[in-house]
Amino acid sequence: MRIVVAEDSVLLREGLVRILEFHGHEVVGQVGTAVELLAAARELTPDLVITDVRMPPGNSDEGLRAALELRAEHADLPVLVLSQYVEQTYAAELLSSDSASVGYLLKDRVGDIEVLAAAVRQVALGGTVIDPQVVRQLLARNRERPTLARLTARERQVLDLMAQGQSNAAIAANLSVSEAAVAKHIGNVFDKLDLAVAPDIHRRVLAVLTYLRETS
Repeated sequence: MRIVVAEDSVLLREGLVRILEFHGHEVVGQVGTAVELLAAARELTPDLVITDVRMPPGNSDEGLRAALELRAEHADLPVLVLSQYVEQTYAAELLSSDSASVGYLLKDRVGDIEVLAAAVRQVALGGTVIDPQVVRQLLARNRERPTLARLTARERQVLDLMAQGQSNAAIAANLSVSEAAVAKHIGNVFDKLDLAVAPDIHRRVLAVLTYLRETS
């Protein structure tokens, strides 16, 4: 794959490039700021983008914002975000899209070459990769253990397809129903799983995590 890497730490960036090239990928762009990431991705049209959350010039969430902007322009662009710490709001925002091909990994995982390589493959193939520590902390925000037994058979079908990373449109096509019907089913899932609306919690993510937890 052709990949753009955005990381302000030169040492980590070089390490990522070496790992990716070792696995047969072509790193077509290496940048150290969010502004450079946007420019490189638009010019080079990579197959996948890897970026840090915190990037210059502000060193807050510029890398994530750039990734979300690129996804808004190209919804099918695979994006793998790396973070030094579990930042729940950022993770939920990235994963909030009903598109697939997104990942959120802690930088500690980068030390495991095979974990990183597997994450790159999975995101590129349309999957969703969530760091286990992120999963634990997002689930901790909803400690009451809802049961999937509350859902109807159709709602379970919809939730199963959500867990596969399918968008509302894809779910509608798969089940031969309208997108409005899918949205209604999803709303029912949220209600029955007691997933309350909150500014820094994305209910779609928590619904999928609940499904994975209770069916694993």
